[in-house]
Amino acid sequence: LGALVGLLWLIPSDHYLYLPDPALAVDPLVRVPDEAQGSDDGGIYMVDILVRRASLFERLFPQVHDGAELIPEDEFNPAGLSETQRRQESLSEMSASQQIAIAVALRRLGHEVDSLGAEVASVLPDAPADGKLRVGDVIVGAKGEDIRTPEDLFEVMSAHTPGTPVRFEVRRDGRTIEVVVGTRAASQSDRRAVVGIIVQPELRFPVDVKIDAGGIGGPSAGLAFALDIVDELGEDLDGGRRVVVTGTIGLDGSVGPIGGIEQKTVGARLVNADLFLVPDANAQAAERRAEGDVEVVAVSTFQEALSVLTEG
Repeated sequence: LGALVGLLWLIPSDHYLYLPDPALAVDPLVRVPDEAQGSDDGGIYMVDILVRRASLFERLFPQVHDGAELIPEDEFNPAGLSETQRRQESLSEMSASQQIAIAVALRRLGHEVDSLGAEVASVLPDAPADGKLRVGDVIVGAKGEDIRTPEDLFEVMSAHTPGTPVRFEVRRDGRTIEVVVGTRAASQSDRRAVVGIIVQPELRFPVDVKIDAGGIGGPSAGLAFALDIVDELGEDLDGGRRVVVTGTIGLDGSVGPIGGIEQKTVGARLVNADLFLVPDANAQAAERRAEGDVEVVAVSTFQEALSVLTEG
């Protein structure tokens, strides 16, 4: 029996596991000029989840891990991307979230941040854009419309028919060129036209802010980064509390939902968080999993998050 269990632990299954990971202090990841020194006890924390393929044993008994969630492969990876492609996409999403977080925080502090276009952060292999667009290209026009932000590009593409080419104006190597790229449907169930790129805002910052999240991917730390930047530049937001934060952030300050909320709630509990700020859409699930051990607060905008921390 022991040999059988050991064998089942070694053989991979067709499912993936979402596992809790203790929340991580953001302050060591963010560098700003003349940053304020925070409390040793408190601070802003981000929370990630561990994702890996489940073994056959874990496929049968996922409850061996507290807070684990079993995800079918076709649900975890509906686009059929390779491990390398998924990893690159996740890191590109993290890079984009950092740029947006810096912009939102600096604007909140009264700085002017210029939006200069939609920068190509990743090109998916074998996509229509493969060989046409390059990482570092900045899309400044599409179908005759000016593009200042990724949202501008998404709006233009939302009205485009999949399968028909689209003409982009691209800033590359200091000059602007036209690039015609084919399109395809995002998926069989989603008829949005896509070219197979991940974009992030091309922004000009008046303050030199650096964020290094190492190998952590995904966009869900955006709100945490924005709050920490404001905290480090002089506004004491945590007040000595351990504040765990999750949520995507848009250039307009909107806070969007995230995945893995049950695992992230466990991650907040593991560090004895005083507050757990979550997007509105994730609040009920977080409150159930918190079991009263941590105060869960729902927010829908960056301003709401600031108000919770400054008025609480």
